[in-house]
Amino acid sequence: MKMKHKHEPCKVKTSNTLYKIGMFAAMNHITVKTLHFYEEQGLLLPVYINEENGYRYYELSQMAEIHQITALKMAGFTLDEIAHIKSGADEEAVLLKKKSELISKIADLTKQIAIVDGYLSKNKKGLSAPVLIKKIPEITVAAMQARIESYDRLFDMMPKMGSIMEKVGCECAIPEYCLTNYLEPGYKDEDILVEFCESVTEAKKEIDGLYFRTLPEITAACIFHKGSYGTFSESYETVLKYIEENGYEIDGEIRESYIDGIWNKEDESEWLSEIQVPIRKKD
Repeated sequence: MKMKHKHEPCKVKTSNTLYKIGMFAAMNHITVKTLHFYEEQGLLLPVYINEENGYRYYELSQMAEIHQITALKMAGFTLDEIAHIKSGADEEAVLLKKKSELISKIADLTKQIAIVDGYLSKNKKGLSAPVLIKKIPEITVAAMQARIESYDRLFDMMPKMGSIMEKVGCECAIPEYCLTNYLEPGYKDEDILVEFCESVTEAKKEIDGLYFRTLPEITAACIFHKGSYGTFSESYETVLKYIEENGYEIDGEIRESYIDGIWNKEDESEWLSEIQVPIRKKD
């Protein structure tokens, strides 16, 4: 049986084969509207425009340019940044800059995830708040040291200290910041050396064990604790675990800031404190 038509092999398409805009868009899985937009932005120009009907034509070699634009868009580059690269900018430098920006975004997202995890943890443990990293500014404080028998005696020094502060004319800073520093490393149940501090507007004369010093600005992992001081251990466990799991280490004296307490709240469940742990990133 003879064939009616002679079979001819497919012709090899040369690099100058032109494709109408609709065909070229379909070949690259994009829309004609997108190609028009790329042309307006100067990102990808047709190789030929029919002056009579306005039809636009593209070459196969331009598919590589489409691929580059698509890949860069997926990597987070704006069209202006892509145009900058295509205009002859140092591509490696631009890519390295974008990589740095993306790493920074990952770090920010990691922090956001940690906050969400903190809220999940607080809900499970009944804590007042998750752990947050924040800057605590430099302050001037009036201070006194004491060695106390136990944590139950924490506030025995407060009335005495308040009287001496009043005697020398101290003016408390606004917002108020009352805190305790633990001056010896490690946890102790008894014989605890503490420093009581109250932020003031300026230093005054040092008398009767009252002295003044400047606490430096710190970056701290902080957690609010609501309730009795006897349950501080739960909040400490949470904040110290956060520090360990997020690549930080303790960098200074741990502070306990007292917001509401025995002086203004009769019910222990209403006492509000903030544990502030100075930190730095591990090397």
